[in-house]
Amino acid sequence: MQRTTQSQTVVGADGAPRHPAIASPIVLAAGIVNLNHPATYVHWGFFQMSVSNLVVIVLMIVVFAAAIALPFRRRGER
Repeated sequence: MQRTTQSQTVVGADGAPRHPAIASPIVLAAGIVNLNHPATYVHWGFFQMSVSNLVVIVLMIVVFAAAIALPFRRRGER
């Protein structure tokens, strides 16, 4: 007698089959921050921006400044 098992096939957004027990990195990252509430905003006169967007912009400026400030390797250096 031959036994067969049924397995659930979960299809991801790209159409590829995924195992149901493996969570995607996006799902894991979304669990870190509570996304079930309204956004917090910063007001400067007529200017209004969400705190999350402000954090992303500040991080981009920091990475840009670090890329300019850090020295490049020269040809002979390793």
